[in-house]
Amino acid sequence: MKKISALQSYEENMARNLNDLSLRKKLRYLYYFCILIPIILTDTVILLSLFRAEQVEQDREMAAAASAVQYSITSFVESSTVVARGIYLDSSIQEFLSTQFQGPEDYFAQYQAVMRNSVLHGISGIDNTVITIYADNEGIVNGGGFLRRSNVEGEEWFKLYAESGYDTQLEFYYAPNDNRTAILLRNLSGHTKEKTACFLKIELDYSRLAQNISNMNYTFPVYICVDNEVIISNQESNNLREAFPVFTKSDSAALEQELELYGSNIKIYVMRRANNVIAALLENSVLLVLLLLFNILSPQLIMNLLEKSITSRIFRLGDVFNQVDSDELIMIPEEGGKDEIGVLMSNYNRMAKRMNELIDQVYRNRLREQEMDIARQNAELLALYSQINPHFLFNALESIRMRSILKDEHETADMVEKLAIMERQNVDWSTDTNTVKRELEFVEAYLSLQKYRFGDRLSYRIEMQEECEDIMIPKLTITTFVENACVHGIETKTCPGWVFVRVYTEKDTLCVEVEDTGGGMEESAVEILGERMRGACIDMLKEKGRVGIVNACLRIRMMTDSAADFSVESEKGIGTVILIRIPLEKTERAVQTC
Repeated sequence: MKKISALQSYEENMARNLNDLSLRKKLRYLYYFCILIPIILTDTVILLSLFRAEQVEQDREMAAAASAVQYSITSFVESSTVVARGIYLDSSIQEFLSTQFQGPEDYFAQYQAVMRNSVLHGISGIDNTVITIYADNEGIVNGGGFLRRSNVEGEEWFKLYAESGYDTQLEFYYAPNDNRTAILLRNLSGHTKEKTACFLKIELDYSRLAQNISNMNYTFPVYICVDNEVIISNQESNNLREAFPVFTKSDSAALEQELELYGSNIKIYVMRRANNVIAALLENSVLLVLLLLFNILSPQLIMNLLEKSITSRIFRLGDVFNQVDSDELIMIPEEGGKDEIGVLMSNYNRMAKRMNELIDQVYRNRLREQEMDIARQNAELLALYSQINPHFLFNALESIRMRSILKDEHETADMVEKLAIMERQNVDWSTDTNTVKRELEFVEAYLSLQKYRFGDRLSYRIEMQEECEDIMIPKLTITTFVENACVHGIETKTCPGWVFVRVYTEKDTLCVEVEDTGGGMEESAVEILGERMRGACIDMLKEKGRVGIVNACLRIRMMTDSAADFSVESEKGIGTVILIRIPLEKTERAVQTC
């Protein structure tokens, strides 16, 4: 009973701890402990098994390679021992070697006879082997495969053979300025005589032996050594004119096999393939990729989808519940799914809809009545304001204009008309925007009035690309910059001046350029004006002094989401240029009507 109570207590503690974890962490722990870790352990066991199998296979292949190399060397040498045994057993050769020749003529006569009748006739020059017979017979004329022993008594290989206790001996040696050589020495004197009195030397085809080893095409490095020197290898150079390299890798050899062959202690070393683990991975790369995709990535993707399906909807529920303090319960736009969470979201929407209906009945109806009262009061005020209409001003201006025409004062009439156009624009604020074409008409009217004032001191030119006509800009903005050019540019200069207004497009930008040849500004004043134009804000309009430029820049910035760029260039006594650049994507065009 105590054990059961302890187990229940443990389960309750675990449940409480799990309840404190977020749902995302719970899903992650589920994935880690139930999917990812078991998969990693399983794949690790599989990989270790593969590595072990690869190592066992390598050991088998290395043993087979060592046996094949041993067989190749043995069979290669044995073919020469068969030849040596045949020469040893040929009585005609034995008789020829023991003959006391009467002179060179006698020697050559018997030499030709022994070459015709002995085994030498059939085997000389076979397999690129060189057969030489040495004898302690001064009657031998050196040449034709027979030499006197005295010719080689100083050679190193002869001394080694003489000191050895073998009748047949295999030697590998390299003499400076000579080739690598493999020779088989065989006593021809019999057991009762000195073994070096008559002996046979067969020079084996070293290059063929090296080629045989290389042709085996084993992937393992193989080294065949005698007295710690590499005589043949499938890794080292087997150049006949190079000395045997010293073997220093015996400690790291994976397999070592000895071969005692006619007095020569031959050691065969087989090395394990380098990076065998990487080679095994590469060899099984397709399997590993499949394991990775299906055992790790696929469950991860599915877990992410499940997590997103659950947590995203719960987070949406949490967001709407966090906003219950507002005067309206927010509906969930997409309930999403028919599972338990989807049902919960659907029930919340039903509850929210019902609660909003109740709020409308009790609370919103009351607010709506208050708003209607306020709107009614505003309408009454607007009706009173509309009665104070500025039409009396336009009627008076029109009367002055007609009076001037009757008296043939056409210039005065024209100026009054221009003034009326300007005043109508100032009064009509039903909209804050104008087309560029309409704005330039106001600029034309304003400059005409200023021309009437300044006379020959003012000249102007207005230029506009045709594609800019319908682009909408804030009302009276260009006019404000032109007014600034006249008042602070032309008026401050006694000599005649010009005002240029240019509107054009450059790439994807609308450019508005206002230039005057007036008095110009100091560099410090240019910097201040540029900063005010680029940083125009509501607070600047509360300052005392000239705020017309700031007002125009602020309205342009508000229309373009602060994407417009303003630049000022001026030089004292020369003039001023103001350039406004507005991205076309931030502008609108007037709707064409029939």
